[in-house]
Amino acid sequence: MAAFAGPSDDTLIEDIRAVLADCGGLAVDPARLAPEDDLYTAGLTSHGCVGLMLGLEERFDVEFPEKLLNRRTFESIAAIRDAVRGLLDGAAA
Repeated sequence: MAAFAGPSDDTLIEDIRAVLADCGGLAVDPARLAPEDDLYTAGLTSHGCVGLMLGLEERFDVEFPEKLLNRRTFESIAAIRDAVRGLLDGAAA
């Protein structure tokens, strides 16, 4: 049986940027952020984080477990990518 490949990292990052633009309420355009840039410095608030999480759950058809509901999970596009990748890989198992 073949391993679950899922979307590429580049595709995940672009999709995450789109959700950030729609739901994150950032003070800057997510397209201008590097994957490692701090989203809280870019204007992400606790309210924006909830909207972002809900948008990500809808976009990727995943559910963030309680253990991932922390500041570190949403601190950067790269951190979100890693969390979503883990959720997608787990959903395929």
